[in-house]
Amino acid sequence: MKIGTPKEVYEGEARVAMTPDSAQALQKLGYECAIESGAGALAGFTDAAYEEAGVEVIKTAATLWKNCDIIAKVRQPNDTEMKRLREGQTLISFFNPAGNEKGLEAAKKKGANVIAMEMVPRISRAQKMDALSSMANIAGYRAVIEAGNNYGRFFTGQITAAGKVPPAKVLVVGAGVAGLAAIGAATSLGAITYAFDVRPEVAEQVESMGAEFVYLDFEEEQQDGAASGGYASVSSPEFREAQLAKFRELAPEMDIVITTALIPNREAPELWTEDMVASMKRGSVIVDLAAEKGGNCKLTVMDEKIVTDNGVTIIGYTDFPSRMASQSSSLYATNIRHMMTDLTPEKDGQINHNMEDDVIRGATVTYDHEITWPPPPPKVQAIAAQKKEKPKELTPEEKRAQEVAAFKAQTKSQVTLLLIGGALMALLGLVAPPSFMQHFIVFVLSCFIGFQVIWNVSHSLHTPLMAVTNAISGIIVLGAVLQIGSSNGLVVFLSTIAVLVATINIVGGFLVTRRMLAMFQKS
Repeated sequence: MKIGTPKEVYEGEARVAMTPDSAQALQKLGYECAIESGAGALAGFTDAAYEEAGVEVIKTAATLWKNCDIIAKVRQPNDTEMKRLREGQTLISFFNPAGNEKGLEAAKKKGANVIAMEMVPRISRAQKMDALSSMANIAGYRAVIEAGNNYGRFFTGQITAAGKVPPAKVLVVGAGVAGLAAIGAATSLGAITYAFDVRPEVAEQVESMGAEFVYLDFEEEQQDGAASGGYASVSSPEFREAQLAKFRELAPEMDIVITTALIPNREAPELWTEDMVASMKRGSVIVDLAAEKGGNCKLTVMDEKIVTDNGVTIIGYTDFPSRMASQSSSLYATNIRHMMTDLTPEKDGQINHNMEDDVIRGATVTYDHEITWPPPPPKVQAIAAQKKEKPKELTPEEKRAQEVAAFKAQTKSQVTLLLIGGALMALLGLVAPPSFMQHFIVFVLSCFIGFQVIWNVSHSLHTPLMAVTNAISGIIVLGAVLQIGSSNGLVVFLSTIAVLVATINIVGGFLVTRRMLAMFQKS
């Protein structure tokens, strides 16, 4: 079978669904590859590069659609492209099934099988073909770059001879893939970054990236925040009011606001109102990544950048991934390639459209003259952060009771060990000579004291611990050397072993310490 990629017809779209590298991987699955001439030019992939990778370059889109069994593209196909579909042909593309009833009916009538890349279920096995996450990651990063370009000031704080420059304050609304990418980029540039999400379980991820999670003092937040599949769900009216009140409190302080909040198959929720924009400082920037679905900001204009009367710039571009076309194309083409791998289990260049497979079934919106959207819930649990219950805070009395119980248990254990050790030494004293018992008692006490000293040292004190053990080992070596000339053969043997083991410990300690210190030295 032949898989082909046409040139994108959507105005301003620079991505391409097949790269020379992905074409070579598809050929290993047994497919022939074709591409429309110039399809990869805006993403930096020339026709010559495709030909070198063994891809057939076809001059016109009509010929490509006619000659290929599988069509892979980026944007939702327009009416002309839908007319080119034919019986049994497979289309893999973003398709917007929730808002494309006309396209679904056309594909059903044609008998074409359509796989919508935005419908790939969020289960572990499908992560490699999750095109929404791939593109959202790029959009989040690019949003920070666009915000910085329009902000016109430093992200990081600086102290210079000319004066002090405060760091920018960035608020990211929504901590999904795009939000986390924006947080990572903003914190890397030195901004003071805040993040909000209706799912409080993502707070740990936000804080691990150096941002501050914005909590709401709202009891129902835990109930309303998480939805199946790791996506946010519709919040209650009470929660929404508390959320907006928090944003109104933050708005005057923020220099940059990046909104990423989307709910699957719904219009974007309005989270940044007109009065919030009015309260922001002159020169502030809002980047609305939900502009294509109506926008999180009340004043967002899709595909445009506007400046309000009070000097706030609002960016509503919907082509952020396309602005990094080469990177986006590589990631999206890899998503397509992984989808094709699942569709070709035998690697024989023939599609096996297995509707029992969770991933394939979930992404398929039309199949064999039937509309199969929306899909049933996947049999495998979707990826979602698990809510963690906060540990119960103990009262002073409960803490004291725990400490007493732990002390009693430890004391009992130590007394038991001492009694056993005393009994063994008493038995040994009946048969061993007095000179041996003298040395043996010193040895046992050294082991006991060393164990008590070293055992509870914190892991964070690894290098000091190394120094302490080296000191103890040095004492052992010194003591053993004094005893190695003894007339007692057993004492000589034990002394020799002690010198050997302690020397190994000392040398190893120095080597490990030097290696650790070298990790912190600048080359």
